[in-house]
Amino acid sequence: MRAVVQRVSEADVTVDKVITGSIKKGFMVMIGVEEEDDESDATYMAGKISGLRIFEDSEEKMNLSIKDVGGEILAVSQFTLFGDVRKGKRPSFIKAARPEEANRLYRYFIDLIEKENIHVEEGVFHAEMLVRIQNDGPVTILLDSRKIF
Repeated sequence: MRAVVQRVSEADVTVDKVITGSIKKGFMVMIGVEEEDDESDATYMAGKISGLRIFEDSEEKMNLSIKDVGGEILAVSQFTLFGDVRKGKRPSFIKAARPEEANRLYRYFIDLIEKENIHVEEGVFHAEMLVRIQNDGPVTILLDSRKIF
């Protein structure tokens, strides 16, 4: 499982000209599911993201988590995080999980985050979305449940 986590001052996602998710201070999380992922990958990502300390404390040091600042999460499933362009220029998505399994693990990830008492807004799985992000910092963190980076 992979995630792009951006610290935002606000973010929203629109599907068919309707806003389906909107947050103020928090994280924009784009999450991709790989064909080999299971619940342990989702559990790792939920724990890492809910505890990620990338908000500044009173000394302007990145030391506070999303729970510490009362932030929210806007989550969007994004299979393109597994686009492989090592050969050629057109991405291959063969490592991305099939939609049914990807959605199941994405939903499991969301449930785990919500159990941490973090409010989650979402995009629409498998839809064309317009995502608007105001990256605060900018701060962007890449995560991989296999810890390859």
